[in-house]
Amino acid sequence: MQTQTYFLKPLLIKQILCIAVVVSFLFACTKSAEQKTTTVDCTVEKSFNADIKPIAQNSCSMDTDCHGAGSTSGPGELLTYSEIFNARAAIRAAVASGVMPKDATLSASDKNAILCWIDNGATNN
Repeated sequence: MQTQTYFLKPLLIKQILCIAVVVSFLFACTKSAEQKTTTVDCTVEKSFNADIKPIAQNSCSMDTDCHGAGSTSGPGELLTYSEIFNARAAIRAAVASGVMPKDATLSASDKNAILCWIDNGATNN
């Protein structure tokens, strides 16, 4: 009986260490990928009215299939400052990952404007 216990302990220790290493790699890879997709250069402050509203009107709220009147897609309608402000976390994640807009691509400049505006407090200016 002692022989079985002696071999069981090293095997159990090896399994625990192996699981710990795998979990560590998974978390390390996830964090690294997140940083690459969300880092932006915000040297110029962005304005809601001048920069963000036109992008939203042209790319997000043109019809109800995306975020126009009556939309239930994602955060719903994105027609007003309040709606966009309230959905800013979801918008940031979707724009940074390239998921939004659904059937189009934002220019690098538009993507940067949205991310910078949100990162700088998403003010109504």
